[in-house]
Amino acid sequence: MELSDFQKRFLLGQGAGQKLYTEKEFVESLAQAKAEIMAIAIQTSKQAIMIERDACAELLDVKADEVHDITLAGVLREMAEAIRNRIPSQRQ
Repeated sequence: MELSDFQKRFLLGQGAGQKLYTEKEFVESLAQAKAEIMAIAIQTSKQAIMIERDACAELLDVKADEVHDITLAGVLREMAEAIRNRIPSQRQ
């Protein structure tokens, strides 16, 4: 996110007679805020993927309960578990 010259001057307090932040403090704070936003976005994306993965696995579990072939039901349940555990480090 880039700020206009006006926004930078406002946030740095120039023109108001009082400096709220030094430019270095502002740049450091902006970098930290961007890093925090990215970390939250990454975590949220991971959670959304896990929710979708669990929903897909649940569909297989439901179908396994509906089929009359024991072998097929077992394969469907194994597939569901494989989907859930596709990336074990993400399951917590």
